[in-house]
Amino acid sequence: MPRIYRSIVCLILFANPLFGLSKELPQKPNIVFIMADDLGWVDVGYNGAAFYETPHIDALRASGMEFTSAYPGASNCMPSRSCIVSGMYTPRTQMWTPGGEAKGENNYMKFLVPRKGDNKGSNEFPSKLALEPSITSVAEVLNSAGYKTAHFGKWHLGDDTQGFDLTDPNGRGGPVKNYYGDVNVSESLTGATIDFINTNQEDPFFIYLCFWDVHTPIRARSETVAKYDKKLASANWSRHWNTTYAAMIEAVDTGVGRIIKTIQTAGIDNETLIVFTSDNGGHSGATWCEPLKGAKGSFYEGGIRVATTMSWPGIIEANSICHTPITGVDYLPTFAKLSGAALPKKQPVDGQSIVPLIKGEISLENRSMFWHYPLYLAGAQYNQVVPVHSTDRPYWRATPCSVIRKGDWKLMQFFEDDSIQLFNLTEDLGETQNLAKAYPEIAASLLKELKAWQAETDAIIPSTPNPDFNPS
Repeated sequence: MPRIYRSIVCLILFANPLFGLSKELPQKPNIVFIMADDLGWVDVGYNGAAFYETPHIDALRASGMEFTSAYPGASNCMPSRSCIVSGMYTPRTQMWTPGGEAKGENNYMKFLVPRKGDNKGSNEFPSKLALEPSITSVAEVLNSAGYKTAHFGKWHLGDDTQGFDLTDPNGRGGPVKNYYGDVNVSESLTGATIDFINTNQEDPFFIYLCFWDVHTPIRARSETVAKYDKKLASANWSRHWNTTYAAMIEAVDTGVGRIIKTIQTAGIDNETLIVFTSDNGGHSGATWCEPLKGAKGSFYEGGIRVATTMSWPGIIEANSICHTPITGVDYLPTFAKLSGAALPKKQPVDGQSIVPLIKGEISLENRSMFWHYPLYLAGAQYNQVVPVHSTDRPYWRATPCSVIRKGDWKLMQFFEDDSIQLFNLTEDLGETQNLAKAYPEIAASLLKELKAWQAETDAIIPSTPNPDFNPS
């Protein structure tokens, strides 16, 4: 059935009182997935941003559903993107961090891990920089259902473009490289996205738009920075907000607004799902993440909880809120379900379709979500949340660890001393109270499940002592 007739059928169903507010899904809806880089959970207006301005993102949230407990599959950019594109957790892709190496003082690392310097431990276990070309990507899944697929912006998954019909890193057909600090790149990516929408409306399309903003270096257009300089000077703010970072956020928000307007003008909003999210938590050198603990790179909430909203008129109820946790590996099975495509057969699919959530019908089962990180990552500013082993000296953003979240509970297992921390996120969002001793049965049950997941995914757990370890 042509797309115009499918839309008419859906509109009749929604308008006809005999059918009520049907949640019958349009066949093969367009999917526009928009992701900011390093945008903090509280950096959007609807989450309480005090200084930054995000009117278009806030309008998207008002027109759809806010996911209060949305997570990427990792705490930094490369592995979190691997989870979205592959539908698999990081132990299966073995992609841990940009550059593939631990970052920090070698003598502070208890275990041998891939690291810079004298190459000790460099071959201790795999740390990959690219998705294997054999992996069936979300683009290939949707291609099989007749979608036109396009990737715009940051990629960070290697040379293979994983089946996208079109890939453009800067919106101007530029070479594959990074465009951090390009003050015009958000606008050019938005323009390329709009052009793709306007020329591909006859077939269902999937757009994977990954803004380079708000990643460092912190740069923005001078006229927008001047606007926020004036705003900062106009009041006695509690913090000295970074006005250039605020301007970068505005660049992303403006792009979101232009894309929404294009979809509405084309009359395809009722058959288009728009997702907005971030790849990880905020960068501690540019913004603040309170009330969350930690920031980008950490596996406390500041590093892995992200602002996420979805809009789809007629399907997603306006001004709705979903408290059920979702994670990055959920997108591939969700988009497969919406498109009618088969799931990959050559690889595991770790996520779960969240279609029931966006339809507002039922909550998913009390399922578990996982994170795993076998390296070390030095801290910065207030993001030094993990001490050097056998000391009380904060230094790391992350050390080798695994994490499980199930319902209200989150358990973190630290491999250096096999210690655990247990938090009730509903009652203690800032993760200030370790309840492992107060609730030993819950801790034991979650740890058992976490270890079973480690075994199932062949998660690498470092154990070889570092001969250079010297915490003094």
